[in-house]
Formats: sequence, structure tokens, C-alpha cells
Amino acid sequence: MREIFDAELKALGEDLQAMSRKVEQAITSAGIALATADLGLAEQVIVDDLAIDELERHLDERCIHLLAQQQPVATDLRIVVSALRMSATLERMGDLARHVAQVARGRYPRQAVPQSLSGTFAEMHEAAVRVARRMTTLLETRDLAVAESIESDDDLLDALHADTFTAMLGGEWSATPQQTIDVTLLGRYYERFGDHGVSIAQRVVYLVTGDLTKGEPTNLRAH
Repeated sequence: MREIFDAELKALGEDLQAMSRKVEQAITSAGIALATADLGLAEQVIVDDLAIDELERHLDERCIHLLAQQQPVATDLRIVVSALRMSATLERMGDLARHVAQVARGRYPRQAVPQSLSGTFAEMHEAAVRVARRMTTLLETRDLAVAESIESDDDLLDALHADTFTAMLGGEWSATPQQTIDVTLLGRYYERFGDHGVSIAQRVVYLVTGDLTKGEPTNLRAH
């Protein structure tokens, strides 16, 4: 019986890794679509988000079955509950990538980001991709050093997000009202993506250490 349960717990981890890889691909493609006004790529990100949603449903059903049938306690319970929470976080990250792609699609054939901020958003894209890539590595290895690096990239995303407001509130801002709205939304999407990456990192730290003061994240319910 224990061997079966261990196999189920392993399957949970594999499902989370699969979701994370899809999120990594989604944010990578969404950022490229945004930078290049690639309509086909943007639409592919939007369609592929359905697969992330389906993985979340499958993983949640597996977790609920384990809770009902196995009634886990102690470390096992922590793993199952954490998997439920991480799947929800990964699903939101997929949604955020989809939102970026939707902005890119909505402005086609023009680019949504004004030239004056193209460099800032290129940096945000690179930081978000690093968050996603490291998140996948973290779920595979549970390396706490990787968790720390995710928090560093989130700090960079926060700083770049602040830079977008500095630019928009400056006296030289000359973008259209639509561009102003797009920049505000896109900055928020990338900033939230980083926050959710930190939530995953903190959850893994909690799983590894069992220390609530170091690893237990606050809930991030908003997109």
C-alpha cells in the first residue's frame, strides 16, 4: 500500500513539472509575440493555455482522491496540500502569459509597447523567462539556491515595473492612451508573474525545510 501511495506522490511531482514546463513555454512565446507583433505565436499561446488548465484539473482530481482515499498526515499531507496550491499558482501564471499574448494579438500588426520602453520590456521578458525556467528546475531538484535566485529575479521585475510608471509619469511621455493602458497592464502581468514564481519557490522551501517562517508563502489570489 505504501508503495502505491509513494507512486501517487511521485506522479503529483511529475504533473507539477509538466505544468511548469508549459508555463515556461507560454511566457517565452508570449514575450516574443509581444516584441515582434507575431500574431500566430500570440494565438498559439492563447490556445495552449487550455492545456495548462486541463493539467491543473487533472492534478487537483488526483490530490482530492489521495486526500479522500489515503487520508495522509504529517509530511505526506503537506506534499498533497502544497501540490494543490502550486497547481493553482501555475495555472494563474499560465493565464498571465495568455494575457500578454492577448495584448500582442489585440494590437497586431502594430507593437503594443512604445519604442521608448522596448528595452525595459525586453528585460522584463528575460527576467520572467528566467523565473519560469528556474521554477521548473526547482520543482525537479528542490535546490534551495534556485529558490533564492527566483526571488532575485522577482526583485528585478518589481524594479522594472516601477520604471514603467516613472516613464509614464515623466514629462516626456508621448504615447497614445491605448499604449499607456497596454504598458500599465503588461507591467502588471509581468510583475505578478514574478510574484507567483516566488510563491512556488517559497512553497518548495517549506516542503524541504518544514519551516513556516522561511517557506510558507502568503496566498496570491489575484491575477
